[in-house]
Amino acid sequence: MNKRLLSVMTAVVAVAGLGVTLAAGMRSTAGRATGRDAAVQTQARDEPAPPLRGRTLDGDQFDLTTLRGEVVLVNVWASWCDPCRRELPVLADAQSRWSASGFRVVGIDMRDNAESAHRLLADVGATGLTSVADQPGSLAVAWGVRGVPESFLVDRGGRVRWWTQGAVDAAWLEQRVPSLVAS
Repeated sequence: MNKRLLSVMTAVVAVAGLGVTLAAGMRSTAGRATGRDAAVQTQARDEPAPPLRGRTLDGDQFDLTTLRGEVVLVNVWASWCDPCRRELPVLADAQSRWSASGFRVVGIDMRDNAESAHRLLADVGATGLTSVADQPGSLAVAWGVRGVPESFLVDRGGRVRWWTQGAVDAAWLEQRVPSLVAS
């Protein structure tokens, strides 16, 4: 009986040790995946972009279909989101860099207020980005958003080609935008 009890205790300790090892590994992987400007998850897609219509933060009417023929990065963000604060200047630079090739960034400002959103855009130098106000979050939900930031790279034909959850960086954009604007 003592041998059996010893075997059971050894198995429990081994399983507990494995659980601690796995948990530590997940924490360290999560730390790398959610680093300062790293995308948490990216997927290639080939599906029609959902509708995106509404009022911008500046009060203008917006409809994504008017940008058909351009490559559009739809970015879901909020002023209360720290990764968004780091990501927005990168997106503004990308729009500036590739706008002559037909690239635009359009934001969905989710569950935010216009004053805070305008302040953040001014603080990070991203006032040139168009953002649709989405106080209730319904536009973001229609795009399948799970959190902020998330981005959807839409080709000239209106199809989502890439989705990412987490802040994109310049390298992520460099890997995907040039081939889409060249086509």
